[in-house]
Amino acid sequence: MVDDNELERLRNLAVPAPDGEAKSRAFAAAMRAFDSQENNSTTPQGTAAGLRLTERAQKLWREIMQRKLIATPAITALVALPIAGYAAFEMLKEQPPVIGGNGKITETVADKSVAQKPAPNQPAINEPLAAAPAKEKKADSERRVEDEAQVAPASPPKPATEVDSLAKQEMAPEAMPAPPAAPAESGQLASGGRANAQAPIAAMQSAQAPAGAVADSRLMVQPAPMPADQLQPQEENRDRIETFKTNPVHETTQDPVSTFSIDVDTASYSFVRRSLKEGTLPDPDTVRVEEMINYFPYDWKGPDSAATPFNSTVTVMPTPWNERTKLMHVAIKGFDVKPAEQPKANLVFLIDVSGSMDEPDKLPLLKSAFRLLVSKLKADDTVSIVTYAGNAGTVLMPTKAAEREKILSAIDNLAPGGSTAGEAGIKEAYKLAQQSFVKDGINRVMLATDGDFNVGQTDDDDLKQLIERERKTGVFLSVFGFGRGNLNDQMMQTIAQNGNGTAAYIDTLAEAEKVLVEDASSTLFTIAKDVKIQVEFNPATVSEYRLVGYETRALKREDFNNDRVDAGDIGSGHSVTAVYEITPKGSGAEQVDPLRYGQAKVDNGGVANADEYAFVKIRYKLPNENVSKLITTPVTAANEVKSFDEAGSDQRFSVAVAAFGQKLRDEDQTANFGYDRILEIGNAARGADPFGYRAEFLSLVRLASSLGTNK
Repeated sequence: MVDDNELERLRNLAVPAPDGEAKSRAFAAAMRAFDSQENNSTTPQGTAAGLRLTERAQKLWREIMQRKLIATPAITALVALPIAGYAAFEMLKEQPPVIGGNGKITETVADKSVAQKPAPNQPAINEPLAAAPAKEKKADSERRVEDEAQVAPASPPKPATEVDSLAKQEMAPEAMPAPPAAPAESGQLASGGRANAQAPIAAMQSAQAPAGAVADSRLMVQPAPMPADQLQPQEENRDRIETFKTNPVHETTQDPVSTFSIDVDTASYSFVRRSLKEGTLPDPDTVRVEEMINYFPYDWKGPDSAATPFNSTVTVMPTPWNERTKLMHVAIKGFDVKPAEQPKANLVFLIDVSGSMDEPDKLPLLKSAFRLLVSKLKADDTVSIVTYAGNAGTVLMPTKAAEREKILSAIDNLAPGGSTAGEAGIKEAYKLAQQSFVKDGINRVMLATDGDFNVGQTDDDDLKQLIERERKTGVFLSVFGFGRGNLNDQMMQTIAQNGNGTAAYIDTLAEAEKVLVEDASSTLFTIAKDVKIQVEFNPATVSEYRLVGYETRALKREDFNNDRVDAGDIGSGHSVTAVYEITPKGSGAEQVDPLRYGQAKVDNGGVANADEYAFVKIRYKLPNENVSKLITTPVTAANEVKSFDEAGSDQRFSVAVAAFGQKLRDEDQTANFGYDRILEIGNAARGADPFGYRAEFLSLVRLASSLGTNK
């Protein structure tokens, strides 16, 4: 310890004389230091402290960038955050805020809201900034770094482990995708590109967060707003539906004979159901009344043996919608082949896998439907699979149904893509069917598609001729439609009719189960082909008649006896119904005025059949024969019931369906017949309904009533 006396003694000591040599050395050292400082910095005197901090930040920034720790704007912002915070903290301790010439604190980038990308058709938020003079932009750019440092609050430096973690994530970008960078303000984009210009803004946004939320805010970049919802253009409906006119009223004295082919297709009912459940009344041309009637199973009396493939039942009853006319109801029931007696089946699945099938109600539903069919087959049945899309290809060669997993795997692996080369697919399918042909068995191509054959023969007449040629070999064809918007119903009807098959529209898995499981026997096993019906009405008892439905199945009178003319087929257990509305002679309900100069003479000489209403003839061929056979049934008063309620429940329910179909087509005969009356008849005749088909029909009538304002 030094006492006061020692200090006093030192104070009184004389100052040594200056040493010239030492002075020269000191002066030289000072000059060297000055020169060194001049080479390292050009900053004016009086700001050395601030310069050293700035240089330190810049040096650290350069070293980080040289190590290539940053690759995206978001990561740049994360690394810049602790540096900017530390520099701001030090500068705020040593320097006051910068005051502008107007005596106000200069606004910094951190004080401004970040401009966001404008939504379509909206003015940009940053338009005022874009219109600022060039001088202000330049001045703002020169002050940016200094101003940011002055106003940004302090932020603790990031730990080294956090930087290391970010570096590792950058090395594996697939593990954590970089968030989208916030858009820069107008006039802010530097020559180095958008990413570098956005980094300071991201750093300032993070710096404004509370201390406890720094870690979270560093990992967040404000996303650009989502564009406003836009109405998607409605897809063009390219469904091809055959247009037709409703059957007219015929005067018996002029045209006493009606001839048509039977129709067991059910596609129309599925069209109607889908439209109503989607909240719209169906297009009248999609409503084929006979297909709606024949959609339902009926307990008509069938034949006693397979020697006679079907039985007909005729009933005459009052008309519910016109008290002065009557209905002649013709019901046909096919022989029901027992499962043990069913012949072997050789099936070729011809599946459309074009690009348009890539919708939930198309290929995915199709695959589920055919899985159901496979589960119904017997072990010795054969399945092949052909696909077409641009060109045809064989997915599965003929395979026994016992190898169920192999078949199901081939179905599951189907994928959509390409155009629709249907012609090539049909030819390939017939080729496979011939390879595994089963004599006296079921040989059938099952075509599943959503639309046109837009590659190859696309004309319906050309397809018709192709199918007719192949039909003669004993291989029949059925068509199953899926989806909507591209459905070619007209083509489906054409090739199914000429392929001795059926056409069905599958819109739900429940419909697939009905067509391919519940009705599998009638869908696959044909018991009679080229079935035609001809009815001759007696002018003495019937003055007028009209056939309800079957407009697209009309035949010429001479076609009935011509075995070369193709007609519809009946499958095992099929029910077929035809309904005529007849006007009894003298009832006063005639719609055609009598001729002024008299009518053709109808005197039949008083023969015994003068009291008959009509004479029904049915012509058919057995599946393996080419010569037709004839069944005849006279219709007399013995077939008549006095009141509508006396008719059987199946007859009355089928009439309710017929009335519904006519109502949807807006036909004159049912214009004044309300949906409530159709519901009344349908409810009273619902009968046994194990699968709920009739209950569903009643719900569709209610839907149509609400959509049609209960007309």
